[in-house]
Amino acid sequence: MMIQQSLFDEDIVLKAPNVSKVPQYSPLRYPGGKTWLYPFAKRWLINNKDNILIEPFAGGASIGLAAAIEGWVKRVILVEKDADVFSLWHTIIEGDAEWLTDKIIHFDFTEGNVNRVLAGTNGTPRDKAFALILNNRISRSGIVAPGAGRVRHGENGKGIKSRWYPQTLQRRILTIARHKEKISVIHGDATDMIHQHIHDKDVLFFMDPPYTKAGKRLYPHSEIDHERLFASAACIKGGLLMTYDHAEEIVRFAHKNGFRYEKILMQTAHHLRKYELLIGKDLSWLSSQFRLSAVRHRREAELRTGT
Repeated sequence: MMIQQSLFDEDIVLKAPNVSKVPQYSPLRYPGGKTWLYPFAKRWLINNKDNILIEPFAGGASIGLAAAIEGWVKRVILVEKDADVFSLWHTIIEGDAEWLTDKIIHFDFTEGNVNRVLAGTNGTPRDKAFALILNNRISRSGIVAPGAGRVRHGENGKGIKSRWYPQTLQRRILTIARHKEKISVIHGDATDMIHQHIHDKDVLFFMDPPYTKAGKRLYPHSEIDHERLFASAACIKGGLLMTYDHAEEIVRFAHKNGFRYEKILMQTAHHLRKYELLIGKDLSWLSSQFRLSAVRHRREAELRTGT
């Protein structure tokens, strides 16, 4: 039986993997994206092939897509509140994936053309899907919230075009489309979806809500009642896995509602170390392969502090 370590025990933590070695299926770049969670989610879901997975805060949907494409579960339901993000998933899943990839491959990428696409406000859902992909790819860190800035210099001085990889986007979108029979997309509220399936024992939830510290500047729909979300999650009869920022109020809500948690050691794009939380009713499926040894973690802490 795994012994739950104190959240503030600096000796034992879980280590996020190198994301360059993890399969990536989402066409979206997202701040706080969950590509790093792939091996954890796979270990959690791999024995649930007869279950349904709901991702009520879909966003880039990296976990839901991996679960559907790799067959970890029977079916995946993505729930997205943001109309533009929903338009993207709806376009891919409901039959316009080839139109979208053709648009991406043949787009004449100039700043003027980018500005014209993003200035359009009355397009069809698939037009909005293309505009979202474009906006996501030219924005710093993929942030599409109001006021987000564009990439300036980018990789090798390519500016706003530096994250525009048409062939990669085409490959990812068509891969998703090939598995569309296993994916449903709903434009709606996460809390409503949770309550609709709260008593279904064959339904699993992966929740990656907007974080308490950075959510307001990263996402258009960042205002959620975290305490209420925890209270609702505690009533779920099926499986549950949540990720959150390492914040005292989140620790308090987890304790109050009887959840277990582990710290994940992360490294930001600016090479800063931070922790995120992995939260669930039962984390006994976590194995030693995910753990940083106490000695190694202590050495890394010493390097950070210069001691």
